Amino acid sequence: MTEFAQDRAAAAGGTADIAIAGGGLAGLSLALALREGLGADARISVFDPTIGRDTSGDLRASAIAAGARRLLTTLGVWDRLGGAAEPIRSMHVTDSRTRDVARPVFLTFDGDVEPGEPFAYMVPNASLLDALTQAARDAGIDLHAAPVSDFVTHRSHVEIGYGAGRRLSAALLVACDGARSRLRDMAGIRTVSWAYDQSAITFTVEHERPHEGRAEEHFLPPGPFATLPLPGNRASIVWTERTEDAKRIAALPPMIFQEELEVRFGHALGWVKPVSKPGVYPLGFAMARSFIGERFALVGDAAHVIHPIAGQGLNMGLRDVAALAEAITDAARVGLDFAGSDVLERYQRWRRFDTLAMGVATDGLNRLFSNRSDVLRLVRDVGLGMVDRLPRLKGLFIKDAAGLTGAVPRLLRGEAL
Repeated sequence: MTEFAQDRAAAAGGTADIAIAGGGLAGLSLALALREGLGADARISVFDPTIGRDTSGDLRASAIAAGARRLLTTLGVWDRLGGAAEPIRSMHVTDSRTRDVARPVFLTFDGDVEPGEPFAYMVPNASLLDALTQAARDAGIDLHAAPVSDFVTHRSHVEIGYGAGRRLSAALLVACDGARSRLRDMAGIRTVSWAYDQSAITFTVEHERPHEGRAEEHFLPPGPFATLPLPGNRASIVWTERTEDAKRIAALPPMIFQEELEVRFGHALGWVKPVSKPGVYPLGFAMARSFIGERFALVGDAAHVIHPIAGQGLNMGLRDVAALAEAITDAARVGLDFAGSDVLERYQRWRRFDTLAMGVATDGLNRLFSNRSDVLRLVRDVGLGMVDRLPRLKGLFIKDAAGLTGAVPRLLRGEAL
C-alpha cells in the first residue's frame, strides 16, 4: 500500500491512489501513463463493465497521430500491436458532387513529421484495446469489470461505489466514461453541445490494388467520404451522410449498397467489397464547461466530442492523457497533493484552449464542406489549392495534426515522465 493509500485506509473498504472510470482506449492509456510516472508502488484502479469482453466484433479503426504513437511507444504498447498498424504515408483531399466523373485533387499531404516517422497510422480499435488491456494487467493495474455507480467527495479523498455495493477510497477520480458520461453529470459539470444532422457509416472493405499507404478524404455535399488504409489491401471507410440517409443506406440490400459504395469509392483501387457490416454513428459536438472538479477530472470524450472530419477524436483524448499524467507526476514527485486544485487547474489550462480550438476548427470545416453551395465550393477549392502550393504551411498543418506544436507534453515527445 502506498503512502497516499495509507492515509485513507480507514475511509473505506478499499483504497487506491487514482480511480479511473472507463476502461476504453483513453482510460487504459491514462492508467499506463500514471503507472509510468508514479512508479510501481502507486495503486491505480480502472472500472468498466466491458473489461475482459471479446473485442473481435469491433471492426472500427482509428487514426493514431505521430504524437499519440510516441506516447503508446513510451508506454510499451505500440510494439504489442505487431502488424496491426498501417502507416498513412500520404493524404489526398478531393471535392466534387456525388455523381461527378472527375474528382480533382486540391490538396495533398506527403512525407513524415520526422525522417522515417509517418504523420499518422491506422490501427484497429480492437487490436489497440487488447494491447492496452494486456499491458495494464502486466503493469499490475487493478482492473474491475464493474462501473462506478456513485461517488462522494471529501476533503482528503473521494469515496467511490462500484459493483454490488462495494466501496473504494481514492485521492482522485478521473472520468473516462465517454460522451454520455454519467460521472460528469454527477459532478454537476454542464456541457455546450449540439447534434449535427449527420451520421457516420463505418465499415471495412477489401480492394483489388494496393493503397500504398494513401488516405483519401473525398468531400461531398452531405459530408466527407474517407478511405483510410489498413494492412493488406483493406481500408476503413468513414462515410458521412445526413442521418436519415445514413440509416437508409446502411439498411440497403447488399447489391444496392455495393453500388452506392462504388459510386463514392471510385475505381482507382480496382474492385471493392465490404467485409464487415456497416455501423451508423450519430455525429455531434460537445464541450464540458469545466474539465475538472474537486478531486475529479474529465478525459477524452467525457470532456469533449468533435466532428471526425479531421480524424482527431482519439488523438485529442490521448493528449489529455499525456497532460494529466504529467501534471500529476510532477506534483507527486515534489510531495504535493497531486489531486489538489492547483494541479488539476494546470491540466485544464493545458488542454482547454487546444481542445476548443480544434472543436471550432472541425465544426467550421464541416459547415464549409458539407453543403451544396457553389459559391462556398469555389471559395474552399481556391483556398485548398493555395495551401497546396505552400509547403511550409502544409508542414505546419501536419505538425499540428500530429500533436507536435505548442506546449507538447513529454509523453507526446516520446520522453518518459
